[in-house]
Amino acid sequence: MDCNTTVNIGAQRFDKVIEEHRFYIDKTTFIKEWWENGSDVTLITRPRRFGKTLNINMLECFFSNQYAERGDLFEGLSIWEEPYRQLQGTFPVISMSFAPIKTGAIAAMKAEIKQMIVNIYSSYKEIMKSAVFDSHDRAVFDAVDRKMDDATAYMAIHNLCIYLSRYYKKDVIILLDEYDTPMQESWLAGTWDETVDFFRQFFNYTFKTNPCLCRGIITGITRISKESIFSDLNNLDVITTTSDKYATSFGFTQEEVFAALDATGYGSEKENVKKWYDGFTFGSSKEIYNPWSITSFIANKGKYRTYWVNTSTNRLINSLIQSGTATVKQHMEELLQGKNLVAELDEQIIFDQLYSSTNAVWSLLLATGYLKVTQLSYIGGYQKMQYTLALTNMEVVIMFETMIKEWFGQDTEVYYNEFIKALLNGNVRKMNTFMNKVALYTFSSFDSGTKPSASAEPERFYHGFVLGMVVSLADTYQIRSNRESGYGRYDVMMKPRDRHGKAFIFEFKVIDPDEDERTLEDTLANAHLQIEEKQYEAELIAEGFLPGQIYKYGFAFRGKECLIG
Repeated sequence: MDCNTTVNIGAQRFDKVIEEHRFYIDKTTFIKEWWENGSDVTLITRPRRFGKTLNINMLECFFSNQYAERGDLFEGLSIWEEPYRQLQGTFPVISMSFAPIKTGAIAAMKAEIKQMIVNIYSSYKEIMKSAVFDSHDRAVFDAVDRKMDDATAYMAIHNLCIYLSRYYKKDVIILLDEYDTPMQESWLAGTWDETVDFFRQFFNYTFKTNPCLCRGIITGITRISKESIFSDLNNLDVITTTSDKYATSFGFTQEEVFAALDATGYGSEKENVKKWYDGFTFGSSKEIYNPWSITSFIANKGKYRTYWVNTSTNRLINSLIQSGTATVKQHMEELLQGKNLVAELDEQIIFDQLYSSTNAVWSLLLATGYLKVTQLSYIGGYQKMQYTLALTNMEVVIMFETMIKEWFGQDTEVYYNEFIKALLNGNVRKMNTFMNKVALYTFSSFDSGTKPSASAEPERFYHGFVLGMVVSLADTYQIRSNRESGYGRYDVMMKPRDRHGKAFIFEFKVIDPDEDERTLEDTLANAHLQIEEKQYEAELIAEGFLPGQIYKYGFAFRGKECLIG
């Protein structure tokens, strides 16, 4: 590769990349590794934009008999030095992608799947003229149309494999890319159960009870629980981001990235590129880069931007964090401040648990690439895995910071910023004015509740508010929440990085009639009483802050009404 090589962002056609001499990092050893592993069906999960589609197309170009005599596509690449060249172009291959299916409406989703199957059938209609097929075969083949019922759709790929195997006298390789796109859409749309019922049948007939399947490979972002759609596939080899298999086949290694930077004239930017775009971990490979960000960086003449995270709306992630529990928000505060999170995870994503299980949220963030594993260990006699997690890189940090700012909305952000100014200036009157406006617009977004109960979880709003402070004041303050100090746990502490600055302690309370609180003034008094009795300032005093530097505020809430003092 040289500085004149054309960089094609998001290339998905392997043959086009090779024929047009575009930027390409050789990943053809994946062909050899996958074939030698010998698994009947392989599921590989990787975050979006990590080359899954390009690799699937590479497999099609290598194995498909539609690419017979196209060995030129692989000349000079690592696979062509192996004895595998005799396999090139020798198999019937069915290649599918669920990536375009962006609807959660079950009827529309089924219609798109059926149209995709019809298109595949159309590409093979000529073989049905062969004498190896009888009228019954042709009738079954012709029954696959846009109006086919679900049962016909379940069996369609299964039956096509039988026809192709009979015609070509060789079993079929099936490639399915982005299998979980319709699953995620259906979960957001509330059609999860109907979608699972359809795809469980489809996967069973296509990959399990298929007598003419040679090999199958499935790619996606998440590993959806086996009980959901893969319950019948006991022949499935599952490769997640923590597996060592194919660890460097998706994404760029640091060696590959640094070589590309040298070749394109950006060698002096290695350390900054590493800070922005490194950090993905696959198995024991700790320095994996996202291909989209690297190719975009080079194509945009060395400009640093959030390329990868801007390729998706992140609707699911946004929803889970914004409406998540106080625990979720508290851990996000820590992650945004560069700290690690320790959790016991199940890498199978159980979508039904995403709003009820904190660990399910972290499992999804790990699968989608927003978290990385810094340490993996066994606990409980090798019965459970404990993951130490961190935000992946600067690009991801910026994404979450932007997301949190957007929670407050354009108008609310003005009030929020004015509240911060009033706080730092000690203007309690303005603090009350602007906090009430912030609360009015944002409480419902965080499910603040009206009573201090487990079901209402009023702390959701408080921790969402603290997340906003973490984002906006991180340069000048250490923001800590729910930490032990003195004889209890304070709600929020703002510790200035300049030891001569002001320090703040916040105690949030929702009015509670059971504590004889009839007015917000009563609740505010109890907040201050708790601050003093629990000696929350002990941590600050121990670090050398003088009592005159420490400002203590109670926040009393009744619904969307707030009193600060």
